[in-house]
Amino acid sequence: MTERDTVVPTAAGRLFTRPAAAAACVGFVLIGMLQALYGPAVPGMREEYGLAPSGVGLGLSLHFAGGLAGVLALSAIHARISNRTLITASYALMAAGGAGFALAPNWPVALAAAFLGGLGFGGIDYGLNQLFAVGFGEKSTAMLNVLNAHFGIGAVLGPAVVAWLGPGDYAYAFAGCAVLAAALALTTSGIGTKAAGIPSAAPSAKLGLSPILIGFIALYVLNVAVETGVGGWEPTHLETVGYSATVAASATSVYWLMMTAGRFLVVPITLKYSPERILTVCAVGMTVCLLLARVKGMAPLAYAGVGLFIAPVFPTGLPWLNRALPQSRHAGAWVIAASMLGGVAAPPLLGVGIEATGIHAVPWLLTALSAASLGATVWLIRLTRTASGAPTPTCKSHD
Repeated sequence: MTERDTVVPTAAGRLFTRPAAAAACVGFVLIGMLQALYGPAVPGMREEYGLAPSGVGLGLSLHFAGGLAGVLALSAIHARISNRTLITASYALMAAGGAGFALAPNWPVALAAAFLGGLGFGGIDYGLNQLFAVGFGEKSTAMLNVLNAHFGIGAVLGPAVVAWLGPGDYAYAFAGCAVLAAALALTTSGIGTKAAGIPSAAPSAKLGLSPILIGFIALYVLNVAVETGVGGWEPTHLETVGYSATVAASATSVYWLMMTAGRFLVVPITLKYSPERILTVCAVGMTVCLLLARVKGMAPLAYAGVGLFIAPVFPTGLPWLNRALPQSRHAGAWVIAASMLGGVAAPPLLGVGIEATGIHAVPWLLTALSAASLGATVWLIRLTRTASGAPTPTCKSHD
């Protein structure tokens, strides 16, 4: 490594060399692809293992369970290991899980491999989000949006790869993910061993579940509920109001693409405006778009607008969280874990509401969640302003 690439956090708090940052973005393409492979691979898995629909769904469930366990376990030991070790170990777990799933001789072994890969998935999701949140100084919010946009790229690529291979050859896609994870494990030398902003010893204050942390958890759960709710129920709602199945499916794809595009588009905005202002505008925009989704002629466009406005929320909130709770080692892990739980719990809970009120109520139910998200954002602004003893900045300085 040359002197130019020496990994020492600068005054701005940088933690990555440029090659390491680029490799991290590829890592998010990988986790997006891995998560998105399970759905398109269902027909192949059912044929290979002779599974019922409920049985094959366990693969994705075990992946998410592993992801949640990975976030909590690896965040708990992060203070005792270097950042490089955390990321390298996570890639190694993903490589082992992907290879195990591709080569599994039976379904129980495949489920164990899905859980193992999920552990690595959770480690990468937590580790890179946390390090990007503190590792780029004033540009951390912008870089987090770039990082998470690459997850969307992977989520689009995964199904495309299975479609190209054919569902029966899904194992090659998982094997490819394993090879890529193993290769990425060799790229972590450009990550600093100590992170500015992440305490390496015991926290100086016992924060626990403070009101601010509870507020952020609520914000993330509500936003993930809207995100997964639109993704899961948009096609059904559009078909119910008269659109064809093809149009409904295409509109849902556009929604996910807008989420990816939105994270790239917000990058220059994050360099000028604070996370608080951006998240407030996002919550208002989401709520307005969901209200417009009640109008049949505007529904597909309105759902695309939801994707655009919700896109920056997850990555933009993390730097605000780290600024609001600088002494908490595990705050980021708590909100990322909460977002995963929200993604698992929201679709069936929304289903219960839809059973009681009908499919036509989908926009109303999602609007209620979005309005609650706006309320949580405003509440957090007040809490963090009180905690800092000064008005919350709405615009960044320009030196």
